[in-house]
Amino acid sequence: MLREEAWSVHYSSRDLPQPEPQPWHLQVSQAEWELWLDDLGIPDGTPYLLSPCFAYDVHLNSYLHQVNLMEGPINSQINRASALCRHLNFLHRSRGGKDWRAATEADHTAYYYWRRRDPRGPRVDGNTWSPEVSHLQQFYVYAKSKSWVAEVPIQQRPRRDAKDPKNGKRRSRPDSATETVPATYSHDTGGKAIEWLPAPSYRRWRDVGVLGYDREGLPRDGFRGRWASRNGAFSDSTVRTGLRLEEQASRLTLEVPTGPGPAGYSRFWLPGVIAKRNSARWVYEPASVRRDLTAYAAEDRRLVIEEAREAGRYREIRRPIVIADPRTPHMAQYTSGINRGEKIDVRLLDPGERRRLLIDTEEGLEPAMFWLGESGMPLALSTWKDMFTDANRRCEEQGLDLYAHAHLLRHTFAVITLEQLQRGHIVALGNMNPAQRLHYQRIFGDPMDWVRKRLGHASQLSTLIYLHALQELEMETRMALVPDAWEDPRDTPVTVLGDEEPPLESPRDKQVTA
Repeated sequence: MLREEAWSVHYSSRDLPQPEPQPWHLQVSQAEWELWLDDLGIPDGTPYLLSPCFAYDVHLNSYLHQVNLMEGPINSQINRASALCRHLNFLHRSRGGKDWRAATEADHTAYYYWRRRDPRGPRVDGNTWSPEVSHLQQFYVYAKSKSWVAEVPIQQRPRRDAKDPKNGKRRSRPDSATETVPATYSHDTGGKAIEWLPAPSYRRWRDVGVLGYDREGLPRDGFRGRWASRNGAFSDSTVRTGLRLEEQASRLTLEVPTGPGPAGYSRFWLPGVIAKRNSARWVYEPASVRRDLTAYAAEDRRLVIEEAREAGRYREIRRPIVIADPRTPHMAQYTSGINRGEKIDVRLLDPGERRRLLIDTEEGLEPAMFWLGESGMPLALSTWKDMFTDANRRCEEQGLDLYAHAHLLRHTFAVITLEQLQRGHIVALGNMNPAQRLHYQRIFGDPMDWVRKRLGHASQLSTLIYLHALQELEMETRMALVPDAWEDPRDTPVTVLGDEEPPLESPRDKQVTA
């Protein structure tokens, strides 16, 4: 069966394979291709769209290639391109192959009905639809500013005044009378309780969905789980640190505590370049997870590296960035391009560049990225998303009403850690001498603020949703919320906890302030 023609999302890469034989219209050398992308300032991994006949629309893609958008999180870029792609495919398939420049309000109304109400459509909820229509609005406003369209083909209404989070009253703004927003914005967004899992539920989801046990806790026949321990360590580290998916997936070996360590927690510095909104911060890894990370590094990770070396895969990486001296693991050197020979602090490399970062060890080259796949290469974000999808499917097959995704594990970390800190806060202060109390208050003086810093939130308002989640629980539920095996940050030696100052030898990452 032939695949239906459709618009599609692709991602820029300087390492595209050359077709053989090479058609005359694609006879562009690898060096010319790299220079073209360099001149445009387009980094690897930037999304672009191709039409059903594989045409590249320069105007359309110039929107995605604005500097302010390319500097945003890769997930935001993917969501923006995907929203546009869905809209374009609707015009192509359901509106007579209409070009986006000719779209009308009637087309948008039909699209809204199909996405939200049509029994034959996906019937997405408001939390999915509103970000989508926001992306479309921003694109068409940009297109109108360039005179590519005469009007924005989305019905508008006056913007409502925002509510004051303190008293719930709407605050008027000078420009609110003239500002407009899409009239199809959903009214069923927000107000939805955050999703998180109590620790026993998380462990059951992990055991059944990730590690391959049945609902009775026994190994399941037919489960092919060579990477189960790696995936379990990834999930445990995410739920115990509160890291976002891209933050967790982009860590280097020097940013993952392994080997012998203190009881309680070890901490590592998360560079701003891989953190959302440059939220560089200290992150705390519990000892139980550190043991699993150490086992993965010494066994599964080491094995795939050895196999990849024997196959010569690391020698085939184009434009590698190499840490030549393991004694100075923070410094690497460009080996090609206009920066050839220049040194760079690896904590300034973005997630895309980190995929090309290698360490030159006595045994040979190996990736600096911590999480590797069967080929010995760094894993893509899509692989981790697929891991959660597969885990949820296995739980469903076992009759368990449990599901999770990376952000749900982040919510779980926040709710449990906040309860943990609040529960012992007053008791801890009463058992300390004045000097200990002063240091404790400096680190844990406000449980809400401590959790805020771990999550990388700029404001406590973003963290308040977790306090509301706790307040909705019955007291007996809250008392059972934190398991005994869940290490408490306050059990960690003060010398390990330190303060919020970045490491002295690192680039001064921008700090998140309340």
